[in-house]
Amino acid sequence: MDDFLLPILALAFLVVGALYSSVGHAGASGYLAIMALVGIEATVMRPTALAINILVASMASVQFMCAGHFSLKQFWPFAILSIPAAFLGATMPIGARPLQLAIGAVLLLTAIWMARTAIQPIASTAPKPPPTSVAVGAGGLIGFIAGITGTGGGIFLSPISLYFNWADTKRTAALAAMFILANSIAGLSGLAVDGWKPDSSLVVLAGAAGVGGLIGSHLGSRRFGNRSLRSVLAVVLLVAGTKLLVTGLAT
Repeated sequence: MDDFLLPILALAFLVVGALYSSVGHAGASGYLAIMALVGIEATVMRPTALAINILVASMASVQFMCAGHFSLKQFWPFAILSIPAAFLGATMPIGARPLQLAIGAVLLLTAIWMARTAIQPIASTAPKPPPTSVAVGAGGLIGFIAGITGTGGGIFLSPISLYFNWADTKRTAALAAMFILANSIAGLSGLAVDGWKPDSSLVVLAGAAGVGGLIGSHLGSRRFGNRSLRSVLAVVLLVAGTKLLVTGLAT
């Protein structure tokens, strides 16, 4: 990775880590967006995002658990199939162009979700957990997509959970954090089996994202995220996702 870009990426990753961890996410789609904007190859983006996910999601999980929002009973049905599915998805042979298109689609979906929650917050009513079979099936599908795209899957699980009112905002954030951690470990393990090895720049980027994650998860476990910041993040994701899709379709 270019030495000139590294400090810029580190600062951006710190901000992304703080923003995402405040809502229980590790920031994979944000890291992917930043890397896409500076032209880093899609095959490098995926393992980098997953590796940093593990660190930030660990911090977010601990913070939300300490705040009393995590429920193992709620978590395990989603995780039991998602973990092997994420591993399988990461080992799937996929070329740079399809991977670029897949990541671009994820970023656009994320942008839409971020914009929606910024404009119109989710209404708060009494949550009703899904049937176990539904949670297992949803977890497996999301885990597979997470492994392919280099995300932890929380960006899909959170909107689904909130839309169907499976859990309130805090419990959804706690669920997403642990879900992302489990899937990111599985996905990176799959890439490691295929021969991935960490780059020296990963230490710097992970450290910066980790600082942001520590700050964001501490604040987020005790208060809601800032609407204006989500709006800005939605714009960044929209630009990056569009860039990936346009360049991917053009090649």
